Amino acid sequence: MAALAALLAAPGPVHAAGQPSSYRFPDGVQDVSGGANNTDGPVLKADTAYRSVIKPGGKLYFQLVLDGENDAYASAVALPGPAGAKLAYGDSIKVSLQDAHGEDCDSQRRSIGSAQYPHPIAAYAYRALRKSLSACQEPGTYSMVVERQSDAASTPADWALDLRYSTEPRSGAGPSTAPSGWSSASPAPQTATPRRAHGGTGFHDATALSPGQWKDTIRPGETLFYRVPLDWGRQLFAGGGLGSLPSAKDGYVGTALSLQLYNPARGFVSGASAPYDGKQKEAALDPLAPVAYENRYSTTDETSAMRLSGSYYLAVSLSPEVGQTFGNAPYDLTLRLTVRGEATAGPAYAGHAPDFGAGGGAKAGDSSMTLLAALGIGTGTVLVAGLAVWTLVARSRAAAAAPGPQGFGPPSAW
Repeated sequence: MAALAALLAAPGPVHAAGQPSSYRFPDGVQDVSGGANNTDGPVLKADTAYRSVIKPGGKLYFQLVLDGENDAYASAVALPGPAGAKLAYGDSIKVSLQDAHGEDCDSQRRSIGSAQYPHPIAAYAYRALRKSLSACQEPGTYSMVVERQSDAASTPADWALDLRYSTEPRSGAGPSTAPSGWSSASPAPQTATPRRAHGGTGFHDATALSPGQWKDTIRPGETLFYRVPLDWGRQLFAGGGLGSLPSAKDGYVGTALSLQLYNPARGFVSGASAPYDGKQKEAALDPLAPVAYENRYSTTDETSAMRLSGSYYLAVSLSPEVGQTFGNAPYDLTLRLTVRGEATAGPAYAGHAPDFGAGGGAKAGDSSMTLLAALGIGTGTVLVAGLAVWTLVARSRAAAAAPGPQGFGPPSAW
């Protein structure tokens, strides 16, 4: 038991068994306060995790020093709260990237939408270097502006922010129009036995999944994050569903299950939702374009967002109203992932291919998850300690920059 005690004494957050976990920031995250205008905003460094706070109706400025050789992507993940907070459809976060003249390079707004309960939402803005553009082409200091819109009836609580920006080298000569003619036909139903996995709490500890069927459990009010590596030319089909209750209960929740897909730069791609009445229900994302550099030239937001190779993030949220209506026990969650198409050569970047800081959560099937079985942990208080060991050992196996809960189950082929 000495080894067990030593593991429990290790640093890092540990959640008690049966409690939904909170969004986790990586070790070493830097706290920053946004400026009231473009001149007093702190300067952010590329590929660095920052944490900030925004008040209702707030507007924050951060400075980015950009060169004239690379595109740039600036993202903000908003963490509405606290648990039980009242939110409205229009409560939102907006990210803009502006040049020295106050011209918008790009902006994106993400709202709470019909899932009117606290759950992470992310938005991004980018600076694109193109001969056809006049604004935002010069090197210099740019402003990342984060704005929050709040309904008067919503809970007036501060929201935490997870901030980051990354760069992407320009590509050499190639097509300047978006591809067309890709297949939108739904994939055949999957028949393989679902494997076990457990999602992370956010982008930093998202659990990596390979194609196939996966089973997890999710609690009301919880959001779980998964990541799916996609190479150039690969096309993702994703869906998820809730299992039926053991016995019939009356009730109905309109937006019970929510699926949100984000690209490697944390830009929103697509979303879907499903109601719940105690019977099994499914939600599926609309067919997406295969990953291609040229997708950025599309006038359709969904297609334009499929512009980067790397980890795509699937955030799955369950409404707390499900718990109020049907009970707070964990609900069975099934994820179905299909990836079609052959991997193709990437663009001829003028520099190193970008690294958008993929989540550090381990692949589902990490062998460290077998520790509990080996220890023979039982129930009760010892089980809580065992789960703490599980989390801590898994964290030690993940990238140092992103501790968090890991996947488990039999090894999967990649």
